[in-house]
Amino acid sequence: MLTRHIRNQIIRISPFCSPRLYCQFPSTLSIAPRIATSQFRRMSDIVQVFAKDACPPAGPYSHAIKANGQVFLSGAIPADENGNLIEGSVGEKTALCCKNIAAVLAAAGTTVERVVKVNVFLTDMKDFAEMNAEYEKFFTHKPARSCVAVHQLPKGVPVEIECIALQ
Repeated sequence: MLTRHIRNQIIRISPFCSPRLYCQFPSTLSIAPRIATSQFRRMSDIVQVFAKDACPPAGPYSHAIKANGQVFLSGAIPADENGNLIEGSVGEKTALCCKNIAAVLAAAGTTVERVVKVNVFLTDMKDFAEMNAEYEKFFTHKPARSCVAVHQLPKGVPVEIECIALQ
């Protein structure tokens, strides 16, 4: 059993590590602070992700950030890999947003099935049903989602989608 003093030191070094782990392996107790510190550093690394097969960022930001076992995607707009906006229905534009999301997820080393949260931005809620029809084809596992209407989106697009995935 760990003493209260040692357990508090481990928790102070890394609140993400369980002191019980060290109770099960008393021989590692002397190196527990080093293990906890290296685990914490590894969990807190921040890695930028850029995907060549997705629409280039429209500003000074990354396609995604990998941190703490998660992938945080920036908003995807309906533009091709050269940044050209497409013409077509909101459904077609939603499909292209989803294609861009898939490219960024692949570049980050994960998949659509690992997405846990999605935020959809529409400039007109009249497009909700049409967007939903395409959305359902892509996110078949039904991750948590919010959909809000906004006054305006970058480059005048009618839809933008961002998400969070697990690595």
